[in-house]
Amino acid sequence: MKLKITPRQWTMTAPFVTAGETVSEIDVLHIELSIDGIKGRAETMGVDYLGETITSMEQELGQLSEATLASLNGSNLQALLPPGGSRNGLDCALWDLRSKHASKGIAALTGIPLSPVATLYTLSLDNPENMAKCARDAAHLKHLKLKLNANETLQCLEAVREARPDASIVIDANGSWPESLLWNLGDDLQRLNVALLEQPLAPDQDFRLENLNYPVPLCADESCQASGDLERIADCYQAINIKLDKCGGLTDALRMRDWCRQYGKQVMVGNMLGSSLAMAPAMVVAQGAAFVDLDGPLWQSNDVQPELQIINGVIQPPAPELWG
Repeated sequence: MKLKITPRQWTMTAPFVTAGETVSEIDVLHIELSIDGIKGRAETMGVDYLGETITSMEQELGQLSEATLASLNGSNLQALLPPGGSRNGLDCALWDLRSKHASKGIAALTGIPLSPVATLYTLSLDNPENMAKCARDAAHLKHLKLKLNANETLQCLEAVREARPDASIVIDANGSWPESLLWNLGDDLQRLNVALLEQPLAPDQDFRLENLNYPVPLCADESCQASGDLERIADCYQAINIKLDKCGGLTDALRMRDWCRQYGKQVMVGNMLGSSLAMAPAMVVAQGAAFVDLDGPLWQSNDVQPELQIINGVIQPPAPELWG
């Protein structure tokens, strides 16, 4: 088994603004595993708010010995590396490599047939007027995700809802709301038909949500990195945002998906931004998910080839030449 690591940079079509940061370009690693002339590949960017960088992941992956790589498989990888970007890159590349040997690809390996899914499209944090304009400009996209912090929160939501009465709306606060805002906005979120509220409070405030009967479903993002976190936050959230970079790849993501289905939690499949190569493995987890947020390629000025086919927000399953 040979490992090849290639840094790449993707430029955004416009600044991607959340409650915590403004992103104009992203740095990623392309991971390639090859054996006997067959190659499996993946893309990872890690979890920046946990301190992961391209440099830290390159160092982590560079420490793997030839003997370790020679015996690498999906099972021992879970113990070899912790959840995060490095494991995600290796895990998804391994799945792709195995898929090359399967007559029906990734569907045969996982038992999950792939069908098209409709993705959310993110509206960056901005003032109410600009967010409403972006919502109108995206009239062909029926599922919107609003990045909202604690400033002009209701005004932004009302402006978007007025601009797009037809749209399904999810709000992502990225843990930026004070507790008082959460309580004060509950009835308004219900009135304005918000489908889901993602990570309203900071992760260390999860206890305030325990067994809370809130007017709209609450979703854990930063509060739930991997499958090991699920039991801890089970009584605080009705939905879980599963991201490959957070949990360390498709293997743990499928474990999280199974747990959510068993315990009646809604599944949201998200992304840390990235190209079609980063989104393709998440299409497996997205099958049957209540919310799909795989719009990363729509935010980029260019993409890998072949790219995912995304028409009016509907993502087609990846071509085998891309992944899986």
